[in-house]
Amino acid sequence: VQLVESGGGLVQPGGSLRLSCAASGFTFSGAYMRWFRQRPGKELEWVSSLDGRNDIMTYTTSVKGRFTVSRDIAKSTLYLQMNSLKPEDTAVYYCSYGTMKGQGTQVTVSS
Repeated sequence: VQLVESGGGLVQPGGSLRLSCAASGFTFSGAYMRWFRQRPGKELEWVSSLDGRNDIMTYTTSVKGRFTVSRDIAKSTLYLQMNSLKPEDTAVYYCSYGTMKGQGTQVTVSS
């Protein structure tokens, strides 16, 4: 299993970013995928899930209406579109399959 996140960066409050997670080593089409984040000084926090069996998407309360999880099965890639970003969204973001997660991508929201 390999998960490689990308797309992080520095963005101003109110801005947008799209994170990508390139997956390999397992059957992506039916996989239950998750996004987590770790804010400075905080524990790992679940952000969003996408159930590959039925395309059901779920979100933690703090990102509902602002973040959207999606996937491209042909590319075995998971996405997280993040809009209306806030300073409290600053974190390292990880995608996860089962107990595995990638190396993470840093998102910094600051003016």
